Amino acid sequence: MDLLSDGSYDSGQNGQRQSRLASGFFITFEGGEGAGKSTQIARLARRMRAKKYEVLVTREPGGSPGAEAVRHVLLSGAAEPFGPKMEAILFAAARSDHVEQVIRPAVEHGSIVLCDRFIDSSRVYQGVTGGLDTDFMQALEAVAINGMMPDMTLIFDIDPAEGLKRAAARRGAGDAADRFEKETLAIHRRRREAFLAIAEAEPERCIVVDASADPDTVEHVVTAAVFAALEKRVPTQRKQTAPA
Repeated sequence: MDLLSDGSYDSGQNGQRQSRLASGFFITFEGGEGAGKSTQIARLARRMRAKKYEVLVTREPGGSPGAEAVRHVLLSGAAEPFGPKMEAILFAAARSDHVEQVIRPAVEHGSIVLCDRFIDSSRVYQGVTGGLDTDFMQALEAVAINGMMPDMTLIFDIDPAEGLKRAAARRGAGDAADRFEKETLAIHRRRREAFLAIAEAEPERCIVVDASADPDTVEHVVTAAVFAALEKRVPTQRKQTAPA
């Protein structure tokens, strides 16, 4: 999706242009392994683009050239020997680049940003199960996001054993699990509890989605929640039509 000279995005569909909100909207998707976040992001993006919203889909770790360079180091486990603190710093460095190069410009432009993982994953993976000090994690987060908090967070909840089965099926027989998928079931269960604790502590931002349901049911729940939030946040939007 390319930025056009007049500031709108080309949807890539027959030259039509998508709607830009007067104020952008930043939605993050969180949860354990195999919860179906990527599937639901793709489905939601299709629905929103069909309604002519400008949508940017991105992910963490990664999402910008600088952050993608760090992604392999983190997911391969190459950073693990340096310990959880250094790993958290690498995540934060990647996030800072991602925010400033991709997320903030898109939100300021008026786009809807859908991000696969963000700050809550760091709070859970490096903070809770990484054993890092809360003050350290909060300071790192503040620097990395520089005020770019999500407007809405969907937390996909699934039993970790089922999620890991899904993740293995998704990978296929020839692909190895990443550094986080390889960890013990007990650790994955702690992460599930930590995500739910975040949702309970921040109900104005977070919505828990039952990810154990079939994909169509989950899609219905996600779509209803997101469009309801958009209607409350942005009651009117600026439409742009296709060029003559």
